[in-house]
Parts: sequence; C-alpha cells; structure tokens
Amino acid sequence: MKVIICGAGQVGWQIARHLSGERNDVTVVDNNPDLVRRATDTLDVQGIAGFASYPDVLDRAGARDADMIIAATYSDEVNMVTCQVAHSVFSVERKIARLRSQSYLTAIYSDLYRRDHMPIDVVISPEREVAEAAMRRLGSPAAFDTEMFLAGKAQLMGLRLEEDCPVLNTPLRQLSDLFSTLRVVVLAIRREGRLFAPEAGDQLFEGDEAYIFAPLEDIPRTLDVFGKTQNNQERLVIVGGGNIGLAVAQACEERGTRTRTKVIERDRHNAERAADALERTIVLHGDGLDSALLSEAGIARADATLTVTDDDKTNMLAAVRAKAEGCPFAIALINDPTLIPLMEPLGIDAYINPRATTVSSILRHIRHGRVRSVYSIGDAEAEVIEAEVMSTSGIAGSTIREIDFPEGVLVGGIQKGSKIHKPTGGLRIDAGDVIVLFAMSDDVAKVEQLLQVSIDFF
Repeated sequence: MKVIICGAGQVGWQIARHLSGERNDVTVVDNNPDLVRRATDTLDVQGIAGFASYPDVLDRAGARDADMIIAATYSDEVNMVTCQVAHSVFSVERKIARLRSQSYLTAIYSDLYRRDHMPIDVVISPEREVAEAAMRRLGSPAAFDTEMFLAGKAQLMGLRLEEDCPVLNTPLRQLSDLFSTLRVVVLAIRREGRLFAPEAGDQLFEGDEAYIFAPLEDIPRTLDVFGKTQNNQERLVIVGGGNIGLAVAQACEERGTRTRTKVIERDRHNAERAADALERTIVLHGDGLDSALLSEAGIARADATLTVTDDDKTNMLAAVRAKAEGCPFAIALINDPTLIPLMEPLGIDAYINPRATTVSSILRHIRHGRVRSVYSIGDAEAEVIEAEVMSTSGIAGSTIREIDFPEGVLVGGIQKGSKIHKPTGGLRIDAGDVIVLFAMSDDVAKVEQLLQVSIDFF
C-alpha cells in the first residue's frame, strides 16, 4: 500500500514508523526539513520538504498513485485543504485528517465532509479521543491504562502490582489452574522498564505492570485476584478547562452519572467559556497548583483529580499537589513519553498519552481488512489488535496450539457469536470469530500475514 503522511511531528512519525515497518511504501511530507530528515534517517521512508497542501508538493510525494493520505500537520486548515487537493487533483481513494478545532467537529456541520464538499473519509479529533480515554480511566480507577474491546464486552487493563497482590510469585500457568472459570489472560508485563509477552512459566513480581484482558463480567473478580478494589468516582476535580477538560466535564453531565465535577482553569477566557457551556459543573478561575484554590474545590473530599492542562510539568505537579492535599486518585495528561517512568515515583496513579491515543485511533482506520480495533501500548512498543477471522485466513479451522504464532504474540480472547471464550490450546478458531491479539511492534506485520488481511483491503 502506498501512503503519504503529511506532518512529521510526533503522531506522523509514529504512524510512519508503524506502516514502514510493515513494508508499506511510505512518503512523509513536512515543511520543516529537520523533521523530514529525522524521519528518513530513522525510518524506511521517503521524505519531501514542503507544504503538504501544495499540489506540486503532493505530486512530488507520489499522490498520483497513492492509496491513502493521512493529514496530520499542526494546522486544521492545512489538513483539510490537503485532503481536498488529494481528492480533486489526484483522486486519492482514502483520506484521513486530524482536526482539533471543535467548530469543525460540531455534529450539525458533519455534512461538510461529504465527497462532493470537503472529501474527508475519516476525521480524527485528538481532544475527543483523549477525553474518551480520560472517561475510561475514571471508570477504572484501579488501572493505570485501559481500553475496551469486542463492542464494549471486554476490557484491557494495566494494573500495577503492589506487595499485597495475592498472586505474586505465582506462575501464570498456575493462575489458570487456580481460577479455571475466570476468563482472564495476562497479555504483557512491564518489568524494570521493559515490556514483554510472558510465557506460561513466568511469575508476577511486586512492581510489575501487568496488562490483563478479560470480559467485563469477569472484571470485578479479576480485580480481587490482583488485589485491587473498584471505587465509584462521585467527586471529580479537573485541573484544566480547555477542550479536553471541558469535554470530560460535559461527558460527566451528559451521562447522567452522580459525579459532581469542579473545573479549575487558569485562563479567564477559557474559564468563562467552560462556565457558559456547563450546567451542573462549578468552574473556578485560578491556578490548579494553588493549594488554597484546591481546598476551595474540595480536593480533600474528591474521589479523583484529572490534570489536563497544555503543559506536562504542570499536570504532573498538579496531580502531586492534589494527592498531597488528600485526593486518593490522580490522572495526569502526559505528552512526553520520557516522563512516564516518573509517574510511579511521584505517586501519580494513571496517565493519558495523547500521542498514543491519537496513533491508536488512526491505526484503527488504516489497518488492513477486517481489523476492527487497534490499541497502542506504551511508546508504540506493542499493539492489541481486534480482528474478524476470514475464511481465507490460515488460522481459520485450526486450534490455537496448531497456529505458529510469533514469540511476542498472545491471544487475549475469542468471541464466537455472543460468547467470549478464554484461549486454550484446544480451542478451534473458525471463520467469523473475532480474535483479540497482543503483539510486540516487531511482530505486527507477521500477525497481519497470519490473518491474511491484506487481500481484501480495498
């Protein structure tokens, strides 16, 4: 597949990294020559320096025979015009644009993106994706990372194992024997900074970060097994009333939950905008690092705090201050993945990485064939992939033990009809089943070959 990626920033670079690693023909376009050079020096991609919306630049990038264009520059308008030029001049079949401005995303204007208007096939909103991720984190306070699969019937959770975890030093093989009716699978473990797919004989140790997969009805018991408790979040303090904080507060209001939310916003214009947009949420104008203002927001009585300003360090410090003032659970928005190892030493319970969230959302729309969902773990170190098994796939009709999965690939669950099955060696995979797989980044291309998804993409 020939893909043009416009924008070589964090998101564009990660998408190029994924697609080039899977032997796609990738060209990166950016008006910053240094970013283009970084991409061509570190990845197997071609690079063009220039403005992505210019027809001659797209022509040099190979738009005449491109299968897809992904517009992920920092400008909404450039992304929109790029898709228009790709469609009108070069007839590029599939166009994806990242748009940040909420005005472009209002539902009443969705007709704008029809093929005879502004032809964009998929619109990705980082703020909305991050807000949804924040709601998932708040809904699973025991986890530092979480994502839904199988149409909301199963969940991936990242759990940090403490000294009181009942299953420490227990081989994973033995877990299956002890809890035979529990459909939970440990898909990955991060230990001393290294992420790996565990084997049956591996044990769980204090300080490990375990990524587990289980059907929703098995989650409460799974949390008990891993020494976690699930508390309701009835009082929430949000530090940051920009697009993300406002979206989360609106989601809390729209879902009709009992959550009582307060928002702290430093910028007066944003604070006034949030106050006008929200009906049952109290908005306070001031600095989220101010202990007096946090006290006024009732931080000591809050069940959770969410720090989502546009500055990573402010988010981290605000989360630490909230914890110091008595809030038991803190989530921080972190753009820089190199800061993530500081979360645990600082006592921050969970984080949201906008780049990983946006990358996962884009990958969900560009994976081959019947792939339904993709979630990127860590700094694009691994993926959890949900896909329908086609009759043409080499795994259809085989039992799990008969399939030659790469070493870094594990099966999390298989859905047959409406029932979710725990993977066992003797379980047969049939055409039409939906399978959830964990794969280290180096093994993703092999997984797609196993699924034979490339043959029915277009």
